[in-house]
Amino acid sequence: MSPTPTGTTKVAGVIGAPISHSLSPTIHNAGFDKLGLDWVYVALPVAAGDAGSAVGAMKTLGIAALSVTMPHKAEAFAAADTATATARKLGAANCLTLMGDGRVEADNTDGRGFVEALRADSGLSPSGLSFAVIGAGGAARAVILALAESGAREVAVINRSRARAEAAAELAGAIGTVASTESVAGVDVVVNATPLGMGNDDTMPCDPVLIRSGQVAIDLIYQPAATKWLLAAEGNGAEIHNGLTMLIHQAAVAFRRWTGREAPVDHMKSAAMVALSAR
Repeated sequence: MSPTPTGTTKVAGVIGAPISHSLSPTIHNAGFDKLGLDWVYVALPVAAGDAGSAVGAMKTLGIAALSVTMPHKAEAFAAADTATATARKLGAANCLTLMGDGRVEADNTDGRGFVEALRADSGLSPSGLSFAVIGAGGAARAVILALAESGAREVAVINRSRARAEAAAELAGAIGTVASTESVAGVDVVVNATPLGMGNDDTMPCDPVLIRSGQVAIDLIYQPAATKWLLAAEGNGAEIHNGLTMLIHQAAVAFRRWTGREAPVDHMKSAAMVALSAR
């Protein structure tokens, strides 16, 4: 077991609105506990528009690290003192680190988390593969950039707003294209990076009849564990995965950054699955 928190315990947390549903405390505390690290991780409700104050509080209170979720990713990036190349390209941060010199550095681990999840779940590397990404929001943009940087052959972006699709596709450079929904039929991996299908929403990101055997369909949603879209894709013969492994691996990238230790990914995922099953 990790030590009881003391005056020397390093504090980390996640900011968002709302935030009480977050699995991040479960995931990170499981990792700290497994390695016996003197860290504790908490959920911190921060109202929209107050991310800058939260970044300032890191310095004032000595908060070692923060994860950042909606609606704060752009504001947290802007409020940080410095940023990694990935965060600068995306203009958004999901990971903040209080550096030894007192500056706060912004990073974005979502894309790296997706690539590592693809390897873990499917045994695939993006190199040489074609992808269709449905959506052009923050998660989609992170995935698109990471795929391009990992050697994907093609990244087709599908979104209702063409302007947003074009901006997202630009992150992939020459291999990024704006495509229609029908293009999912011709790629190796289809990624739903929209909230369609979450909760009781029966709306599907694309017609699953377009998805075939030999393809991989990934939904970044992890609750429910299998959306109706994923189940329909599986019925057509596709290999399917939800977003839980990406959630774990993006957390693992942050964990390594903060602690300098390799994250116990399997232990962290098991803790998350237990927490999800209890909901």
